[in-house]
Amino acid sequence: MNVHEAVLTVDETQTSFLEQGPSLIERTARTATAAAADADGVDRDARFPHRAFDVAREQKLLGVMIPVEFGGFGASIHDVTDICYTLGRACASTAMIYAMHTTKVACVIRHGHGIPWMETMMRRVARDQWLLASSTTEGQNGGNIRASAAAVDHAGDTVSLMRDATVISYGAEADGLVTIARRATEAAASDQVLLALAKDDYSLKRTLGWETLGMRGTCSTGFELKVDCPADRVFPESYDKIHAQTMTPFAHLCWSSAWAGIAAAAVTRAQAFVRKAARTSGGQMPPAAAHFTAAKMSLAKLRALISANIDAFAGAEHDERALSALDFQSSITLLKVQASELAVETVMHAMRTAGLSGYRNDGEFTMGRHLRDVLSSPIMINNDRILANAATSTLMSGVPASLRD
Repeated sequence: MNVHEAVLTVDETQTSFLEQGPSLIERTARTATAAAADADGVDRDARFPHRAFDVAREQKLLGVMIPVEFGGFGASIHDVTDICYTLGRACASTAMIYAMHTTKVACVIRHGHGIPWMETMMRRVARDQWLLASSTTEGQNGGNIRASAAAVDHAGDTVSLMRDATVISYGAEADGLVTIARRATEAAASDQVLLALAKDDYSLKRTLGWETLGMRGTCSTGFELKVDCPADRVFPESYDKIHAQTMTPFAHLCWSSAWAGIAAAAVTRAQAFVRKAARTSGGQMPPAAAHFTAAKMSLAKLRALISANIDAFAGAEHDERALSALDFQSSITLLKVQASELAVETVMHAMRTAGLSGYRNDGEFTMGRHLRDVLSSPIMINNDRILANAATSTLMSGVPASLRD
């Protein structure tokens, strides 16, 4: 059997599998059940959610976005953000890991067609369920991923890179890594390229730990990243284009969906508290019931905001001009700020609904883990940095003349 025949066989099998197998909703629900059962332990021990990702691999969730021609499901942005939301309701760390993985997979899919190594990576993600990590934070750059200190060193058909990666989430558990760097030693900090690496292409030496308030299962430790690999691991397209068209939209949509899932889980517990309190008091609503109404309203705003941005991206995802437009870039960038603030607000209202019962760590209505996890959201690529950087573009963007503009 030649390679072409092998690919056809995989594609035919995959199509049949999709037609006959469980739906994405069922696959996600099975993964979420495993994630929820292990969430407290993952948080307590600050350990990678192995159980959840064992099931995710069984359910083929890590390769859902890979095109069918390369062995995946060909899932859409609507599909993967729904997965992030559902996993967020079960375990925040699991959801955030999945969101980060999905963003890196999207970069490979959307900018790797026609490149043999990138297409090989797509097949490995689909067939072997590779988990891809991300290395974007470097040294003391404070999360400014549009400026790199480390540079790619070219030597014939190979490249090398040494990077002070102060954060690589789940780096020790990943099967591959996507990272950014200066194009060459003489390039400016903003002249960047993206690299997609298999585990054999790099080595990690741990430099920092991960003892944090929340999102403890993401295991976002620091490493010295040393890369020595074939030159075809470098995307031909410049990173500024990948950043605007894929990295930022997918990251902000998937992260926001995960945060919305955390908020929804807290609202669910608040609702259960109010119902139980009303039953035991002859229908009398508890004093903080107004906070439950506020939590539901805040969650509704959060979901509507995310859904509107998902629809906007889905409608323009193959239109480079539309993706580069000032209004779209401003909206998708500020989504991160708005969603993170609304998610924190929602969880706070939910906790205040339950009062001490929500504040405790040892009861059925506890929301401590949800609050600690969601408080990470304004810190990831700090909201103050985003607002400061967006000041000029938002000033240039027009004010809508109608509700539908």
